Amino acid sequence: MSRLIALIIMLIPGAFAALGIKLMRDMLFGILQPPIPYLWLQFVLGLVFFVAGLGFIAGFVLHRDRKRNKVQPRFTKKS
Repeated sequence: MSRLIALIIMLIPGAFAALGIKLMRDMLFGILQPPIPYLWLQFVLGLVFFVAGLGFIAGFVLHRDRKRNKVQPRFTKKS
């Protein structure tokens, strides 16, 4: 059950990151999505979604690996 919850937790930020990539790609091709009024704003929102989603996934993996002592010494928490 806990693995299913972890999978769901990982899929939501992954979907946000994918949406960010799509918004940035559409801006490069000049396709404006309906609720967003400007192309530059669409690119900025896409970049924010991508960085936030990727950052959450990276933090989740780093936290899990720290708990299992599978990180390099420079990534361990200093108490």
